[in-house]
Amino acid sequence: SPSVEDGIEALKKYLGGSIEYKTNHRVLAEGNFALTVNEGYRDGVHTSFFDMFRIAGGKIVEHWDTVEAVPLKSEWKNQNGKFSNL
Repeated sequence: SPSVEDGIEALKKYLGGSIEYKTNHRVLAEGNFALTVNEGYRDGVHTSFFDMFRIAGGKIVEHWDTVEAVPLKSEWKNQNGKFSNL
């Protein structure tokens, strides 16, 4: 994001709240792109994190993500779950 200063502390401030990664389910990489599929908590809510990074010169130069609350198992429409096949 062009509105975020460089550095981890600036990123933490931008993201706000509490983010806790618990389980890494998959890392996929090709060329200068990497995708991570993670599970954890955001502000105490069970959450999935899909993060894509573009790497150049040994540094992350772009980042895209999707963050979504994981529904309770009692709310699932099937038994697949968000991470069952990973």
